[in-house]
Amino acid sequence: MSDAGFQVTHIEQVPEPAGEKSPGEPDWHAIRIHFGIQSFGINAYTATAPGEIVGEHDELVHSGSKHEELYYVSKGVATFTIDGESVEAPEGTFVYVPDPASIRSAIAHEEGTTILCLGGTPGEAFAVSPWEQKYEQAASS
Repeated sequence: MSDAGFQVTHIEQVPEPAGEKSPGEPDWHAIRIHFGIQSFGINAYTATAPGEIVGEHDELVHSGSKHEELYYVSKGVATFTIDGESVEAPEGTFVYVPDPASIRSAIAHEEGTTILCLGGTPGEAFAVSPWEQKYEQAASS
């Protein structure tokens, strides 16, 4: 952190947490971990090839977090599918999924498509999702 009490980082400078990565899997920008954010969940994904960028999941069974989520397509084009309904999301589009039980996913149309993901549980203090805890612990060691 700077002496002024803030940090400035380009998305490409946010390191991906260590771990195995399959070919074609999107780059994960662990923004929350990078900055040490404790009050809300935030990550980003950048497609390394056309294809899945947000894996199919809900926020109840799969993550156990009960988060509502807001996705923002900052670059490229993606198709989101929420509870079986598809919607095209070009650069600059927000996709809000308030129901944690909704099944959601996204497919990037092109390499470089980047999606910012924000989440939290309404009425509760932020708690790190169980899937993300292992990466946070590894980053702090």
